[in-house]
Amino acid sequence: MNVETGDVGVTSARRVEHEIRKAIITMEIPPGAPLSEQDIAARLNVSRQPVREAFISLSRSGLVEILPRRGTFVVKISLEKMLEARFIRESLEVAVVRRACERFDARVRTRIDFYLDAQTVAAEAGAHYEFQRADEMFHAALAEGAGCPSAWSVIDDIKAHMDRVCHLTLPSVTTLPHLIAQHRTIIEAVDARDADRAEAALKAHLSEILKALPTVQAAHRDLFI
Repeated sequence: MNVETGDVGVTSARRVEHEIRKAIITMEIPPGAPLSEQDIAARLNVSRQPVREAFISLSRSGLVEILPRRGTFVVKISLEKMLEARFIRESLEVAVVRRACERFDARVRTRIDFYLDAQTVAAEAGAHYEFQRADEMFHAALAEGAGCPSAWSVIDDIKAHMDRVCHLTLPSVTTLPHLIAQHRTIIEAVDARDADRAEAALKAHLSEILKALPTVQAAHRDLFI
């Protein structure tokens, strides 16, 4: 983990939260592991206060659990919560993509191609976290272009339960190009103003995690509740 200097408007706690969240999603800090304010503060060269604030924020996202007198721990992956998050995400994003087919900001549309190119570069480099970040930016741009960026804010808040499972599915050499192709199908349908095709493409895309789930669970039983 490494707290990078960035926008002065971003608090130290937010930067610390970003680094801890990244470490949890990528399994650098595995499910069930204890978290130490002192150790993380030392690693990130910050005081303990922003680490404490980051823990509280991550507990609201369901990634960590703060137990009085026992400590703070990374929560194991809950299949029930992951499936609920996926259901909520699909419900919201279907509405987003159908609205995107009615109107889409041309300025945002140019960024979509950039995110797809970034995913391609990350896939070729085997950079799974960067691939996942570009994936998120693609979906966030869909919501922004459709005129409802707050929809992605809601999704981003609840999808933490999906993120770790998604990361576990990415190492497959066949997975990454397939996901990029699905993104291209979605945006092509939006460009064509074909709401039914866009909805079907989005649902197929968000169902990939369900296809991979049995294999992931079998290979990583210790990571699940």
